[in-house]
Amino acid sequence: MKIRHLLALSVIAMVFASCAKVAQPDASQLADTTTHTYTNTGAGTVADTTGTGTVSGGRAATYGSDAPPASGDNSNMLFGNPSNAATISFDNYFFDQHYYVESYNATKAEPNWVSWHLDASNTTNAQSRLDDFAAFSGLLTGMYQVQNTSYSGSGFDRGHNCPSADRTSSFNANASTFLMTNMIPQAPNNNQQTWGNLENYLRGLTSTGYEVYIIMGSYGTGGTGSAGGTTTTINNGHINVPSNVWKVAVILPVGNGDLARVTASTRVLSVNTPNVNSINSNWKQYICTMKSIEDATGYKILSALSQTIHDQLAVKVDPGS
Repeated sequence: MKIRHLLALSVIAMVFASCAKVAQPDASQLADTTTHTYTNTGAGTVADTTGTGTVSGGRAATYGSDAPPASGDNSNMLFGNPSNAATISFDNYFFDQHYYVESYNATKAEPNWVSWHLDASNTTNAQSRLDDFAAFSGLLTGMYQVQNTSYSGSGFDRGHNCPSADRTSSFNANASTFLMTNMIPQAPNNNQQTWGNLENYLRGLTSTGYEVYIIMGSYGTGGTGSAGGTTTTINNGHINVPSNVWKVAVILPVGNGDLARVTASTRVLSVNTPNVNSINSNWKQYICTMKSIEDATGYKILSALSQTIHDQLAVKVDPGS
């Protein structure tokens, strides 16, 4: 069962009273596949260079009936919360963007991890890629707001965690993936080739009778973009450049009772790539065990499984075929 982590403690509510609320859907937003134009108030807005002022500009994540359910089968966090993200720590802050969920790291100005469910209904291609990158207006006061131009000239792509092409069922779905809180500074060849090929592989499974639960994240500091050399931060030190980008995918035949269907023989594909531009385009070169990612991050991935099943899957190496 997906665990909702917006704590109802009155003291937290008082501290975070300034938090912007996620817009609720109205009838015009439900399963919306029409053409829209945003007025992107985040574009061109001068960012808070001290990281301590009031949030300005950006947009929220709006959603419709095509968003995954809040809990149970097909929910975005059915297999657990890897870092126990909640609404307390700025560096492990839980944001529910409805089309995906994430642990956000305010110090690094990027996600620790993002989790989502993928099946054929999410990739209907009813909505083309929007490319409407925007700051996220739902940050708390004191969180540095990354702008849509913050990566400019850095030699790194605005690398999606939850990919645009995994969310094409509506305008709202695709737009949610272009929030800057879904991005990391990713070496262009890592993003466009190696990672793009892996994303295409997983999407392809959904057209052949499978559904996939995906957790993607990054860790470390220091990557190599198109400019060469090792870069630790961009945007005047506000945004961390991760050293590694990883993904764990639970691959199941389409069905019901997903959590209970997972056994020691279930496919769990784990990939961990260096964030460098000299990377091999073949993602299979970077297949690893889930345990190696857990050891590197300190997370417990697929924590909703029984300890026995988790431990058996953690040491398996899926061939990626």
